[in-house]
Amino acid sequence: MDEQQRPFTLWRGLRLSSFQIGSAMGEILITSIWNRILIVNFGIPATPVGLLIALRYLLSPLSLWAGNLTDNRQFFGLRRTPMIWLGRVLMVGSLPFLGLSVMRLGESTTDPWGWSFALISSLAYGVGTLISGGPFLALVRESAPERMQGVAISMAQTVLIIFFAVVGIVFSIWMRDYDLRVFWQMIIATMVVGGFFWFLAIVGIERKTQLPAADAQQPAAATHLGEVVRTIWSDRRTRLFFVFLSLGTLASWSHEAILEPFGANVFNLGMDVTTRFNSYWQTATVITLVIGGIVWRKRPPEAQQRVTSIGLLFMALGLLILVTAAVAGQRRLLEVALLVFGGGFGVYTYGGVSLMAVMSPDRHAGVYLGLWTISNLLFKGLGTFLGGAMRDLFLLQMNLAPGLSYGVVFLLQAVGLATAAALLSRIDILGFARDTGRHVKLVEAQVATAD
Repeated sequence: MDEQQRPFTLWRGLRLSSFQIGSAMGEILITSIWNRILIVNFGIPATPVGLLIALRYLLSPLSLWAGNLTDNRQFFGLRRTPMIWLGRVLMVGSLPFLGLSVMRLGESTTDPWGWSFALISSLAYGVGTLISGGPFLALVRESAPERMQGVAISMAQTVLIIFFAVVGIVFSIWMRDYDLRVFWQMIIATMVVGGFFWFLAIVGIERKTQLPAADAQQPAAATHLGEVVRTIWSDRRTRLFFVFLSLGTLASWSHEAILEPFGANVFNLGMDVTTRFNSYWQTATVITLVIGGIVWRKRPPEAQQRVTSIGLLFMALGLLILVTAAVAGQRRLLEVALLVFGGGFGVYTYGGVSLMAVMSPDRHAGVYLGLWTISNLLFKGLGTFLGGAMRDLFLLQMNLAPGLSYGVVFLLQAVGLATAAALLSRIDILGFARDTGRHVKLVEAQVATAD
């Protein structure tokens, strides 16, 4: 590909990664601020608000459709860029409806127009996210040579995590208490700043190319999504990789809804303390992602299988420390557990996105990355739900002690991570890379000697 023949420089990587600034702004605005206004300030039950936010999970098959379309169709001589911009235009256009929903629901929580605006916003934002996310990852992957593809995607993911924290802090300072005027200012800022970076990050990155002649001769075989999905699913290696990715994602996020209640229920910690819990482990994640990018930057993505497993096992270790803290009431172990978990999460993320690049061959990279996107979205949401459900089961239904209730949840989460690591060891990543045309002879030698 032309993109892969161009050198992947630090500037090129940072420019592509700046795309995530708008993504972080939009996510924080919707999932942290808008939902809090509706639930806390307006007293609306969490269930309908949560369902609106979760709409994107139900629409996740759109990722496959968009990936397949950008694999096989060109618009104005480009494959990925038009779909990415179409998705981001939908996201920008959804934000004013977010403000309108707050205006109407602030006057009456049963206002039909308010709920209609909220539905329109959620649908447009969700569709935009889904049809642009996979093609963006495919563009990042194709913008680097094979040996740098993992680094390129990891850099984009690192910037996303960093700006989740940065935007969260900025927005929390900007609006300490609900103010409709300030909320509209945040919406406009997200539209302008996010839209600017969504455009700047990728304009001119993709070069105009012609699809291979074989595609023109056999359009039906090349573009039929069902046939492509059946081909992907018929390979045991891709099936196992999907299960591994889904299990790893589910287990990684099962703590999200219960971490702050855990600190309050077990240790009677105040909100000012528990709100820092996510900062602890996410800071450790960013640090290990940056270190990983430096230490393993010359290591090809095909060789990241063991690194990924090590990250999962460190996450499990962090959770076992958290189990000890919960059951034994050891407050001083909390920060240690979160830092170990976050460090492992960074290693797992770095290795995992590298393997995603390998498990997405050139011919159908958009569909493969769309499938991995579905796995991440669906099972992150499912993991968050299951963590809360298990906590309620043990604490409220079975009347176990708080420490034991949370400890069992964290223990099951650790078991899930260890199982994902064991499953990963059974996947022939190198064989898949070899069969799909990647250059792996040097990688095989490195793995045999270094690992």
